[in-house]
Amino acid sequence: LSVFYILVFIIAVPGNALALWAFFHQKSTSSSKVFLRNLAFADLCYVLILPMRIVYHLSGSWPFGIILCQLSGFLFYLNMYCSLFLMSFISLDRLLAVGLPLKSQAVRKPLYAKIVVAILWVIVTVSMTPSLFSKKNIENSTINCRMLYLEKTSPKALVSTVVAFFIPFITIVISYVLILLKLRKLQQQEERPMKAKAVKMIILIVMNFLFAFVPYHVCRIYIQSHSPELIATNWWSLSRANQITSALTCISGILDPVMYFFLNRAYRKVFLKL
Repeated sequence: LSVFYILVFIIAVPGNALALWAFFHQKSTSSSKVFLRNLAFADLCYVLILPMRIVYHLSGSWPFGIILCQLSGFLFYLNMYCSLFLMSFISLDRLLAVGLPLKSQAVRKPLYAKIVVAILWVIVTVSMTPSLFSKKNIENSTINCRMLYLEKTSPKALVSTVVAFFIPFITIVISYVLILLKLRKLQQQEERPMKAKAVKMIILIVMNFLFAFVPYHVCRIYIQSHSPELIATNWWSLSRANQITSALTCISGILDPVMYFFLNRAYRKVFLKL
């Protein structure tokens, strides 16, 4: 896993740092740019925590103490779930832009997007805060940092995992099905570039979800719903699967800059100048 994390770190940090720089140097702003800017920020925070995971896996123990164990796990999951919901906001924004281009202008204002994003960060931060003080996660933090790979099996943990994953997942699926249905009606020559751009974006975000987030959440939901009947051997295998699928969520930090390349002209210009 350490080699995988190193590769992700090397690729994702420059990609997302470049995206943030491009987004903040744009003169104009829009609701989609607000969402993209925050997604790049969340991804960057997400991957900047990886060096501690790399050291953890290379050394076989956690050398950074209890506080950094709790904090690194908290920040990892905070930014992951903010990324999930930001992708769902981007899909809704695209749906309004394609389905109701004129009527939606009153709703798709940058100010409203900033308010929605601020509320999202507050809600996810508050909902994740109890995990910072969980005794289950603090135990043996000098040897094993349990907070890095959450395996809580309480009914509350199961419900929160299902809600945090399925709300953005269903939003994205419904939005892109409706967008594709709308695009099928576009036959005019001048509208073909918009159709091609939208299809590329849909493919990228769906791939992102399938490879980065679906395996992890399927694994976590299975562990949390079957924990009473699991024997020691199965528990070890599932714990290892949880670590591997948790690592796969970092792929999002690589795929998102690819999405920015197709979605944002400023990022594309900066990237092509390199």
